[in-house]
Amino acid sequence: MSNDRSHSSLLVLPSTQDWMQGVLSAKVVLVMYGDYQCSRSADVYKLIRVIKRELSASFGEDYLCFIFRHFPQTQIRPHAQRAAQAAEAAAAQGQFWLMNDTLFAHQQRLENGYLVEYANDLGLDIPQFLKELSKQVHVDRINQDIEGGIHSGVTTAPALFINGNRYTGHWNTTELMAAMIAASH
Repeated sequence: MSNDRSHSSLLVLPSTQDWMQGVLSAKVVLVMYGDYQCSRSADVYKLIRVIKRELSASFGEDYLCFIFRHFPQTQIRPHAQRAAQAAEAAAAQGQFWLMNDTLFAHQQRLENGYLVEYANDLGLDIPQFLKELSKQVHVDRINQDIEGGIHSGVTTAPALFINGNRYTGHWNTTELMAAMIAASH
């Protein structure tokens, strides 16, 4: 069985098919594999949002491209897969990032009723949202993210790659930001 450090590079390269904030030509491309029900994923996501603001203020909007990929750990987190499907269903209506923020902010409440409530709060077409969840139309997209992560050595969320290289440092603002700045040179 491979451990998290068996691969140090991202094998599925960032593309316009990914959920991204920023441009692929940015000096730093940060890919996060995350799980909406994982508290560490939520903490790292919050860190990245702070770092993104700081780097944008210091170096400009196009300095950092942030990509989120799904890595629900369904064997230990029963609502993670459904939450990922909700994010994709919201994405189909142009609201991926707002749903992403909502799911991480309310990760203790990811049961179906809450997912519908969040969709409603975002002004989504609820019949469409429910139809997509019930037919599981976005499962293939989520599975592609998972398979890509596994090929790159990801076994647990969160996992980060900076400019294609696995980040193995400490999960704090200072070290993560320093790693991103170093990777840009």
